[in-house]
Amino acid sequence: MTTMTATTARREFFDLVKGAAEGHKTFRIQHRQGAAVLLSETDYDGLLETLELLSIPGFHASIKKSVAQMQRGETVALAEALGDQA
Repeated sequence: MTTMTATTARREFFDLVKGAAEGHKTFRIQHRQGAAVLLSETDYDGLLETLELLSIPGFHASIKKSVAQMQRGETVALAEALGDQA
């Protein structure tokens, strides 16, 4: 993450927006009254989605269990998992 003053951010605003939107760069913009972060809408939406998933009770434990099963080779082919839907 690149940190800059609000004055610099104002001067480079269009380049910052382009860098965030196209390059998934994140910028921390410092001001006397605090700081703000500029990131792409896609990255922001991804963060919100992740927070929503992690707020589901038992979700994290379920993911850890699934990863352990995968590491032990306890997997099935996609066609087998989907049955006639594949």
